[in-house]
Amino acid sequence: MKIGIDISQIVYEGTGVSRFTHGLVSAILNYDKENEWVFFFSSLRRRLDLNLEKKIIEKGHKLVKWKLPPTALAFLFNDLHKFSKYLISSFYLLTSLDWFITSDWTEPPLPVKKATIVHDLVYLRYPETVDNKIVSTQKKRLSWVKKESEIVFADSYTTKKDLMDLLKVDSRKIIVNYPGIDVKKPTLEQINITLKKYNLKKPFILAVGKSEPRKNFRRLIEAFSKRNDHNLELVIVGPMGWDEKNIKYQSASWRTNIKYLGLVSDTELFSLYSSCLFFVCPSIWEGFGYPVVEAMRLGVPLATSNTSSLSEITKDAAILFNPFNVNDIYKSMVALINDKNLRINLAKKGLEKSRIFTWKKYYNNMIAQLASN
Repeated sequence: MKIGIDISQIVYEGTGVSRFTHGLVSAILNYDKENEWVFFFSSLRRRLDLNLEKKIIEKGHKLVKWKLPPTALAFLFNDLHKFSKYLISSFYLLTSLDWFITSDWTEPPLPVKKATIVHDLVYLRYPETVDNKIVSTQKKRLSWVKKESEIVFADSYTTKKDLMDLLKVDSRKIIVNYPGIDVKKPTLEQINITLKKYNLKKPFILAVGKSEPRKNFRRLIEAFSKRNDHNLELVIVGPMGWDEKNIKYQSASWRTNIKYLGLVSDTELFSLYSSCLFFVCPSIWEGFGYPVVEAMRLGVPLATSNTSSLSEITKDAAILFNPFNVNDIYKSMVALINDKNLRINLAKKGLEKSRIFTWKKYYNNMIAQLASN
């Protein structure tokens, strides 16, 4: 088969979509020995990693690059959808395909069979927690997905149900395909360097995510602050998002034992996972939840929300709480703080559970679906 795929989202480091795209591209390059791929990338200022470009070419695949920002590409493909098909028709590499896999942001009107990947429908479930631009873009994109995509890959059964219930997508089109994760256990030296860099000398609870309302960090901070324990720290990692001003305003009132580290490298992130007392994910809604599975893979006990895919992918390998109830979040954290045996048992269950999330399995399932349709 000759397959095209939009990898434009790969450059937005610190986001789940970027992490997913990195993993999928690596899986294609590592496992595919039969198919020809055309990788499409568009950005005005951001650049693909040169090593990735080199690997794509070395593997005998093609790379198509446009210099258009995501807002312009969304307007071209989502808003001017019917008109832009005449423009795209002049690009042979994008129209001489058996399949094109569209991105999380745009739906190009290509005259070939299309598949898409939907991570979540939080913009419909909790639109107040999502930037208005994202809500608008996703509504337009998914209206075309519903009409034109032959296959819709969903990250979880939660997302499949949302696609059926909220968008009325034909269930026969939807294939649940759990993403893989790719983590590397840090060395003791890497851990020590990371802890020293961020001045982490006390036991700490770790949370990871972009600063946006659905990540629910405000309730987490409120819950943690109920426990007056200066021998324990809360460490929050992740890039600033559209809720940046509110997070910075709130951070002014944080106690000294709450630290916001911002975006860190993967090595530092894995070192923080491996060093924390436990991991907590208070997110209101997730289509998959990369940090949760990464924590499980590194043998970290965790507490997370009882909503969306978070309860689906963890099941009995985590303490589950109501993310809208500060007291419930607090009680879950206290249980993990006080009970070492509970932490050990959850860490073992999580590690075992995490083994089902592999990129090889994801790739094999995706290719099988494309080949049979």
